[in-house]
Amino acid sequence: MAKIIDKLFGSGTKSATSTDEYTELDLGKYEEALADEPAETYVRVAELTNLNELPALKKEVYDGNILMIDISNIKADKLMFDRALKDLKEVVADVHGDIAGIKDDQVLVTPTGIKIDRSKIIGGRY
Repeated sequence: MAKIIDKLFGSGTKSATSTDEYTELDLGKYEEALADEPAETYVRVAELTNLNELPALKKEVYDGNILMIDISNIKADKLMFDRALKDLKEVVADVHGDIAGIKDDQVLVTPTGIKIDRSKIIGGRY
């Protein structure tokens, strides 16, 4: 019986992964080429620490950029947190974008024409 369970579910121990299984990639030449090339849409990473930063973040969305915002610094202040999310949701509604929480401390905000798929891809399947 134990052999059948091991075949179906594995023994529960993972084999050590060899470093020979991985290939080191040198992306430097691609990063240099892309750095000079302007883009229509950028993915910007931001950290929200107070409400004074909201106008700059909202401008990014109006400019057509995608924001990944770290909200961990304002989560303790319920009033500030609610106000910030309200303002971001208003911008998203205005531009017909999308907003979603990623884990506990991240918010993803997208501009016009970009929607967030809330299903997870696991093993190549939804």
